[in-house]
Amino acid sequence: MGLLALPIPGSFSKFISCSVLVLLLLSCTSFTATEAYDPLDPSGNITIKWDIMSWTPDGYVAVVTIYNFQQYRHIQAPGWSLGWIWAKKEVIWSMMGGQTTEQGDCSRFKGTIPHCCKKDPTVVDLLPGTPYNQQIANCCKGGVINSWAQDPATAAASFQLSVGQAGTTNKTVRVPKNFTLKAPGPGYTCGPAKIVKPSKFITADKRRFTQALMTWNVTCTYSQFLAQKTPTCCVSLSSFYNSTIIPCPTCACGCQNTSQSGSCIDPNTPHLASVVPSDGKDSYAPLVQCTSHMCPIRVHWHVKVNYKEYWRVKVTITNFNYIMNYTQWNLVVQHPNFDNLTEIFSFNYKPLTPYGAINDTGMLWGVKFYNDLLMQAGPSGNVQSELLFQKDKSAFTFEKGWAFPRRVYFNGDNCVMPPPDAYPWLPSASSRQLIYTLGLVMTILSAVAFLQGYA
Repeated sequence: MGLLALPIPGSFSKFISCSVLVLLLLSCTSFTATEAYDPLDPSGNITIKWDIMSWTPDGYVAVVTIYNFQQYRHIQAPGWSLGWIWAKKEVIWSMMGGQTTEQGDCSRFKGTIPHCCKKDPTVVDLLPGTPYNQQIANCCKGGVINSWAQDPATAAASFQLSVGQAGTTNKTVRVPKNFTLKAPGPGYTCGPAKIVKPSKFITADKRRFTQALMTWNVTCTYSQFLAQKTPTCCVSLSSFYNSTIIPCPTCACGCQNTSQSGSCIDPNTPHLASVVPSDGKDSYAPLVQCTSHMCPIRVHWHVKVNYKEYWRVKVTITNFNYIMNYTQWNLVVQHPNFDNLTEIFSFNYKPLTPYGAINDTGMLWGVKFYNDLLMQAGPSGNVQSELLFQKDKSAFTFEKGWAFPRRVYFNGDNCVMPPPDAYPWLPSASSRQLIYTLGLVMTILSAVAFLQGYA
């Protein structure tokens, strides 16, 4: 009978080390693959649709449309930029509704010069006020695209391009590679282009359908980890039943660099206007007011009033960024009482229900021409509203921080919350805890005295 060979201690330790290493690699791989997943918008993405509308002697004319299928993440100024790498030696003869940032080397052409000869062109939107003979539908908004929940009618952008030195049939055309989308900075990862069924279009009289000659789609997903190294917003809390104001966590978005000037601006600095750049352009890199949290945006949730059947909350969004006006901003808040939201003042509201029957998430944004623009840091750099909730007697309580949000997003980015043990507590709860603690101490002292009496 053969004996089972057991590993010697040295081999066994190597086996364990290798197993741990393999598990670590697998966990890292799985984290990378799922980092773009958003539990409040699980199917949100940006889809780029490339429709070939007609053939030309050396290529084709195509309409490229960028659809923002994200519920609450929009593309703000200075807008989107879309890039790719041509599969062959294609050139762009002309464009409408957009333009490339560089023309490239077109010295080999004589006569008509192409709009762009680069192997890796980058396209941006045209600005509002572009002449009509250079526009197409859904263009010329300066690269700004609204979120799907806020306004589906403005959640798309389009441009037209005439491509040369390309195939002239479905079999000879090659799809571009390595699509990149900046909106306006990094954060989006685009997959490969996939040929799909040709798009169909309805005529103006709605009696006839036409279709593209060829269509391919590119899907891009967002990851906050790729967009920036630090968070961009934080949450502070307060309530009527506790005088303590819970600030944003210290260094939530970074810490003040005392050894390097220019990392933030003291609001009490003399001649503040001369310190802040005044070129009139929104900058993607924030220049924030010096605070303990160093966040460009702070969201404050204040439990304001308690009624017999209702309770009221005041929400204030403050901009600490001196060089950014947030256009078409939005706020997403997760709280179990959103299923009984009765009224909201001076904000728009839409429930987000990615999981059907669960209605615990609300999307808030400004009223057009009233407070849909969050101004840069300063006296006007805030917007606020109040929410009135009806109490659900089976769940409502002010105890243990129940009245505060579970999760907050500003412009699609997750905000840093204070730790749960720092939330404002009911005075009665603290009194009960103190009485319980004193009772426990007295019991222990009595037991010690009793034992000493019999010693």
